[in-house]
Amino acid sequence: MEFLPIIAIALLFWLLLIRPQAKRQKELSRMQSSLRPGDEVMMGSGIFATVTAIDDDRARVHVEVAPGVQLQVARGAIAQVVEQADRLDEVDGTTAPDDASDLVDPTDPTSRRDEQGPRGDH
Repeated sequence: MEFLPIIAIALLFWLLLIRPQAKRQKELSRMQSSLRPGDEVMMGSGIFATVTAIDDDRARVHVEVAPGVQLQVARGAIAQVVEQADRLDEVDGTTAPDDASDLVDPTDPTSRRDEQGPRGDH
């Protein structure tokens, strides 16, 4: 009877921490093994790329991060396959501006800092 609380704590620890982590690891491994050329992926570093080839012998994935820029990464570096709906510019059909020029209203005098002095003086 005196070991019952210790056993209950160990069981609770396993249910809340170890089991969910093992499940996430299994899902990640399944996703990494099902990669195919053409899949758009996000690597663990946050870099988005397109899978171009898979080298199963060496557990490497060849990805293209920009047109003509190829990288070889470990299969484990792939964090997730990106769904088209996850990309912000494709969700609502808009694209972000390349610079901040579209973010400033040119008719609003309070939004123009370039005509002011170094401390905001006119």
